[in-house]
Amino acid sequence: MAVQIGARPDSGFDDPIGMLTDCHRRIERFLHILCRIAEQAGERTLSAEESEAVDAALRYFHESGPRHNSDEEESLFPRLRNTPAASVLGEVKRLEAEHHQAEALHKEAAELFTRWQAEGALHAGDRARLRAVTAKLAEIYREHIRLEEEVVFPCAARVLDPGTVAAIGEEFKARRA
Repeated sequence: MAVQIGARPDSGFDDPIGMLTDCHRRIERFLHILCRIAEQAGERTLSAEESEAVDAALRYFHESGPRHNSDEEESLFPRLRNTPAASVLGEVKRLEAEHHQAEALHKEAAELFTRWQAEGALHAGDRARLRAVTAKLAEIYREHIRLEEEVVFPCAARVLDPGTVAAIGEEFKARRA
């Protein structure tokens, strides 16, 4: 990821909630790339720049997406279940279901983009499907990220003690080792 002058540095393992939020910004950027290219490239072959951008986005979702989901599903969400955070447990269940739904859509998008790159074009039905898949991903993530950042993460910040937050950060670190 390129360094942006004046940008806030990414959060570290001492701030796992911040790390998840930083990841959301990357998800939004890479998803925007996939949506824009699916919409704008039409029937033509992808340019070298578009193909490189697609490769980077697909790689991000293939490598970092599952790790992000694991960070939430294996480290954060279970700890919320063991706190007075009962008000967010329904949302947590919904978020986990959305992870699985998005995973299937990412797989389909990757297959379609890879075919486009290999064959130089997509048939009209595949182009329409790719636009639908990327639009659905954008729809899911828009609400998913809003729910996490406005409801679940603030709740976690209120109910999790510093030792638990530190343990979550260590688990995040271990996933990246």
